[in-house]
Amino acid sequence: MSHIREGANRAETAKYLKVNRRMVNDWAKRFFNDGLDGLKEKPRTGRPKKLTIEQLSQFSEYVKSEAVKPNGGRLNGHDFANYIDDKFDVRYTVQNVYLLLHQLNFSWITSRSKHPKQSEEKQEDFKKIPN
Repeated sequence: MSHIREGANRAETAKYLKVNRRMVNDWAKRFFNDGLDGLKEKPRTGRPKKLTIEQLSQFSEYVKSEAVKPNGGRLNGHDFANYIDDKFDVRYTVQNVYLLLHQLNFSWITSRSKHPKQSEEKQEDFKKIPN
């Protein structure tokens, strides 16, 4: 609003803030109609979360504890979906499990697998063969 008050038009303000001009128009309309209270975030509608905050915390701890296993192996979306179903009696699709992991600030990174008979020495020798 200070940009607009200083003489910038709404298109310039949107460009400066790197937002859509429509957003600036909406903000200006709400500000001029209701003052600063008009800019406060309003409650949003939508489907409530399936898991409570406590359940999400417990799931997050499960992911942290099971992500790295000393004996190897890895978890996938089906494993997490089964855990949520067994522990909390809530159904999640695999796609939504990955979205949930993203919301909990987990990233899904897998390492390149190694063949059990792989030999570092033979690989280095192979690299030395001239083309």
